[in-house]
Amino acid sequence: MAAQRPLRVLCLAGFRQSERGFREKTGALRKALRARAELVCLSGPHLVPDAPGPEGARSDFGSCPPEEQPRGWWFSEQEADVFSALEEPAVCRGLEESLGMVAQALNRLGPFDGLLGFSQGAALAAFVCALGQADDPRFPLPRFIILVSGFCPRGLGFKESILQRPLSLPSLHVFGDTDKVIPSQESMQLASQLPGAITLTHPGGHFIPAAASQRQAYLKFLDQFAE
Repeated sequence: MAAQRPLRVLCLAGFRQSERGFREKTGALRKALRARAELVCLSGPHLVPDAPGPEGARSDFGSCPPEEQPRGWWFSEQEADVFSALEEPAVCRGLEESLGMVAQALNRLGPFDGLLGFSQGAALAAFVCALGQADDPRFPLPRFIILVSGFCPRGLGFKESILQRPLSLPSLHVFGDTDKVIPSQESMQLASQLPGAITLTHPGGHFIPAAASQRQAYLKFLDQFAE
């Protein structure tokens, strides 16, 4: 009997995460899924200034290779390279470049069975799927989506696409009961936009959980897409 083909999943990092840092943060999940899924990690195109934050540590751009530099998908102020998930932004600066980067990754590195996003990356993944559902040719709808510490992105254009009509694809929503960065009600609001959404809660905070109990939930969700 032939072995099942691993599912290929494009994983979008959170704000202020480097590509290498995100690979490390998803290491336990990659190990937990083993041959079930291949995780391809992608961080944002925009460098984030040297500042401590919930999703990364301080970094000196000059001494770091590109894969270790903290990055983001968009900024919520015109003049400052900052982002707040819980406030209405003045702008969504850099979003178009990020959409182009994701489209390029889907084209060059795909095909992918699913998308996984963490925090700001989860909001972007949901937005990409909303664009795909609206027939944007850059973003073919994946077979599934996994959103960890996700939220409905705020700002002009986001609400119209994300909240106007439900997203019709299987989804798993993972969030922590004690997450101080993205409170659980934010993740639940996003889950409400996807009919049939499966939720996986954990007692921790702002991270991607991969303990034994969560591993079983991931595998159960992914098994329905195995070939």
